[in-house]
Amino acid sequence: MTKRVAILISGGGSNMVSLVKIMQQDAQCNAKPVLVLANSDTAGGLAKAADLGVDTQVVDHRPFKGDRVAFEAVLHDVIEKYSPDIICLAGFMRVLTPSFIDKWTGKMLNIHPSLLPKYKGLHTHQRAIDARDMVAGCSIHVVTSELDGGPVLAQAKVAITPDDTADTLAAKVLVQEHKLYPAALKEFVRV
Repeated sequence: MTKRVAILISGGGSNMVSLVKIMQQDAQCNAKPVLVLANSDTAGGLAKAADLGVDTQVVDHRPFKGDRVAFEAVLHDVIEKYSPDIICLAGFMRVLTPSFIDKWTGKMLNIHPSLLPKYKGLHTHQRAIDARDMVAGCSIHVVTSELDGGPVLAQAKVAITPDDTADTLAAKVLVQEHKLYPAALKEFVRV
């Protein structure tokens, strides 16, 4: 059975595009993109998703003025209308509450720009440079109520060079993200 996938974004949606393309172009990927949802109507990924023929929705978090429970209630209602089997967080820059996550236990994936368990949260590239790490990378993990703490499904590494900045390292990691997330999703829907 083909798995229905909703993708949540906040920005340009480059990881979303790589996910949609594998679902649309790889017959071995047993998944179909049914929704791209952003938490801002200015998210550049919305136009990209529409161009790829995927339904889009916006649930703007700002009118909720910090009321995460109310925001997530609307978010959940919109997502449910598309009956997804899996949710992929692809640069969705909102921390979700345990009550929302519990509704999708074992069915929500996230990409994080570090080699978890190192550098959970923000500013991962600068933290890796500051620690004088030799490698950095990205991780795909199952979302749990612990921030960036769920089981890791896949990782990709890149070398940190002496002249790397947070921006140059981020660019190198992003190249790997675009390969890793689609491959991890393809494997996740297979099992």
